[in-house]
Parts: sequence; structure tokens; C-alpha cells
Amino acid sequence: MIKNDVLPWEHPKLEEEDPKSVELIKTIMKSPTYKMAEEDEKFISSYEARAIRLELDYLKCELKMNEYGIKHTIVVFGSARIVEKKTAMKRLKIIQEMLEKKDNDRNLLRELYIAERMVGKSIYYEDARKFGRLVGKSGKGAKDCKVTLMTGGGPGIMEAANRGAYDVGSKSIGLNIKLPHEQYPNPYITPDLCFLFHYFAVRKLHFLNRAKALVVYPGGFGTFDELFETLTLIQTKKSDKIPVVLVGRNYWEKAIDFDFLKDEGVIAPDDVNIFKFADNADEAWKHIVSWHEKNDKPLF
Repeated sequence: MIKNDVLPWEHPKLEEEDPKSVELIKTIMKSPTYKMAEEDEKFISSYEARAIRLELDYLKCELKMNEYGIKHTIVVFGSARIVEKKTAMKRLKIIQEMLEKKDNDRNLLRELYIAERMVGKSIYYEDARKFGRLVGKSGKGAKDCKVTLMTGGGPGIMEAANRGAYDVGSKSIGLNIKLPHEQYPNPYITPDLCFLFHYFAVRKLHFLNRAKALVVYPGGFGTFDELFETLTLIQTKKSDKIPVVLVGRNYWEKAIDFDFLKDEGVIAPDDVNIFKFADNADEAWKHIVSWHEKNDKPLF
């Protein structure tokens, strides 16, 4: 008996048995169908594999947050365009210098108006940073992730909130979204808790999956989208009630006339009680803590 440690499938068909065999095997092994499914980029990116991609988009974040023991999140939304005061002042100065050369340029005058408004709104950057510190200091230390701050991971108000948590050595989460144009996460997110999603729907799910409060600073389309989605889910009882705090009463009352919606009958009178206005971070955090105590749903 001839001893042979090599199993039949551990080598290709011998060329001496069929001279064409080597080339035939090379052709087969180059075919996309011979790739492992997870290594086949074209297959994974196909329309038919979308359900798999949705699951992966969800699962990666879910497993990591479980690993860190994150039970509750405090979610902060707000404009990516609202920056800290020194940055806003720098932008304003540039436009002012440009206007010295073109003092009647209508476009520059419009930009000047916006830049001046952004300097005023920089107070919200500082306030969101303070709110991040309040959430960050609420636990038992840097390793306590039971209650963790979460943002959309971008600049502006999101950066400010993550930065506040970073200031006090606390971990925080950033849920970024892949967009057609280049974008970067803000630098203050905990690296292991910074995620990049493909699907807005899955990202939205994670925003609310562990949310025990939603704090919304002034913002635009993206901020409105997340706010109204949350209000709708609570209104329709698809989600449990949580405190929803709109920081900056003057901004929100001008941006959205909730009383008008109520008076027009398109929302119920009680719907305006789903949220609360606050003027600053201290007021927002105090309301969140007292809401959970009052409803016998302690955060800690």
C-alpha cells in the first residue's frame, strides 16, 4: 500500500493527466462565484443583498455597545453649522474684510448677516459642551458607561456635546453616516464608540434604541428630521415616553409654531406636552433627572 498524506482535493488535477487542467482551474478560480460570499464585494453590494447589509449595519454597533455595557443613552441633536465663538468671530472678520473692498456686494452682505447670527448662536455650542460635561460626570467614573452621551458624530453642536464628555474623561458615542461628499467625525468621540453607518434607518434605530432622553439644540433639516421622528414615535405610542427637551425657546418658538399646529387641529392639545423647552444645559439636565425620578424610571 502506498502511503500518501496529501488528500485528493489538496492539489489540482495533474497536468500529466490532462494538459488543459491547469488553465481550466485558473479560469474557474478567477470567477466571482468562487469567492467566499463575504469576500465578494459585488455580491455584498448588490440590491438583492441589501437585507444582509442592513443587518450588518445594525449588528456591528449593537455588539460594541453591549461590550461596553451601555444601557442608557442621552442623545443630543443640533446644527453641524453652529461653531464655537472664536471660530464664528474669525469667519465674521473675514467677511468684514471682504466687504471693505466690495461694500455694496449683496451676496457678501447676506453672508455678513448670517455670520453675525452665527456669532450669536455660538452660545449654544458652549451650552451643549456644558451639557456633555453634565452627562459625563453623572456616572461613577470613566469606565461607567451605563448612561452615555450619544450624538450624530459630526461637527457643531454634536462636537460640542462630545467635547464636554471628553473634558471630564467620560466616554461618548458618535453615530456618523456615510455621505456622497467627504466628511469626518469630530475628534472628541471615544474611538471604539465612533460608528459609520450606510443606512439612515439603522442609524435612527440606534439613536432611539437605548435613549432615555433627547436634547435638541437649534438646527436645520437633519435636526428637524430626528426631532419629528421622535415626537411621532412617542405620539403614536410606538416608542415609550422619554423626556424631549428643546434648548433655546426663542429659536424653537420662531422656527416651529406648535400652538398654530394645535389650534389648526393637526395635532392634539396634549401633543405639545411630549416635549419641554429649556433655556440652558442645567435646566435641561435637571428636567431629565427629575422626569425619570417622577416616572419611577431612574437613570442610575
